[in-house]
Amino acid sequence: MTPASGMQTCQAGGVIFLGPFRAIPAHPFSPPALIEDNNNRRQAPDEEDMSNDSRISYTEDAGKLRCAVIQMGLNVSTDLEPAQIRDAMNEAHLPLIDQAGEAGVKILCFQEVFNQPYFCPSQDAKWYAAAERVPDGPTVTLMQQYAKKHQMVIIVPIYEEVQPGVYYNTAAVIDADGSYLGKYHKTHIPQVAGFWEKFFFKPGKSDWPVFDTAYGRIGVYICYDRHFPEGWRALALNGAEIIFNPSATVAGLSQYLWELEQPASAAANGCYIAAINRVGHEQPWDIGEFYGSSYFVNPRGQIEAQASATEDELLIHDLDMSMVREVRNNWQFFRDRRPDAYTRLTDGE
Repeated sequence: MTPASGMQTCQAGGVIFLGPFRAIPAHPFSPPALIEDNNNRRQAPDEEDMSNDSRISYTEDAGKLRCAVIQMGLNVSTDLEPAQIRDAMNEAHLPLIDQAGEAGVKILCFQEVFNQPYFCPSQDAKWYAAAERVPDGPTVTLMQQYAKKHQMVIIVPIYEEVQPGVYYNTAAVIDADGSYLGKYHKTHIPQVAGFWEKFFFKPGKSDWPVFDTAYGRIGVYICYDRHFPEGWRALALNGAEIIFNPSATVAGLSQYLWELEQPASAAANGCYIAAINRVGHEQPWDIGEFYGSSYFVNPRGQIEAQASATEDELLIHDLDMSMVREVRNNWQFFRDRRPDAYTRLTDGE
C-alpha cells in the first residue's frame, strides 16, 4: 500500500489504519464498537474480532462528500457459466455495498466488468453470454434496489449487450433514488496479446457524458481510456468534478503508470479521480497479478487514500469538493487553453 505523503499507517487483523482514518472489518463480521484513544483517534478495540477476508478503511471528515470504491478478486471458477459467475460475484459485493451504505457513503463505484473475470486474454465466444442489457438486465436492476435502499449513487461497470452481436464495455450510473441516469461506453479498446478486447467490445462514442447525480457531477473513464488525456479533459470541460476510472490491470508494463497518469490528469483538470483495480490471479489465463492499489487522488494530483495491493477491500474517503473550485481558480487551465491551436489533435491522422 502506498498512502499519501504524511500519512502514518499500521495494520492489525486485516484492518488498516491510515493517519486520521478509522477502519472497520468487512463481511461476515459486524463492525466492532469504536473507542477513543488518548489522541482522540478512533480505533477498533479487539483485532481478534476482525475479518481477514476483506477490509474496510475510511476517513471521517464532516461536511465533505463521502465516496467509496470496491476492489475484489474473482471468487469462483471460470469453468462455470457466465450467468453463474455473475450471480456469485454480485452476491459477494452485496455485504460491502451494505456496509458502504451504513457508513454514509454517497457515491460508490466498482471495478471494470466487476461481476465477471477479465476474459480478454482469450478469444472465446463463451464470454459473449456474460453481456447484459442496460438498464433492464439483472445486475443494473439489482443495483437500482441497493442505490434506493441506501440513498447512494452507484456506478456499475459491466459487459453490455445492446443487441445480439453488439457488445460494449459499459458503466451504468444509478442515482441515489434508484433511477437510471445513463451510461458510458469505453472509448479506447486495446488489441494486444493478453488484452484482445476488440474481440469482445465495440469502441464507444458516448460524447463524454457527465451525470448530474444527487451529490455532484461525475464522469466515468474506463481502464485503457486512462492513457488518453483528451478524454479526461473532455469530461472536465463537460462539468465533471469527480471522474471514476474502473480498471482491470496487471503488474508489468503499465504498472509504473498507475500512480502517474491519473494524478497528472487530476491536476491538469482540477478534479478528483477515483482509480479502481481488481486483485489476484485469474485462471486459466493467469496473465499476471491484478494489483489492486485503488485510490482517490485530489485536484492537486495528491493521492489521499489508497487500498492494498492484494486484498478485497472497500475503500471509503471523504472528498473536499471545495478544492475543485480553489484549484481551478488558482491555475486557470480552462481559461488559458487554446483549442484553436490544437487542430492537429483532431485531423484524423
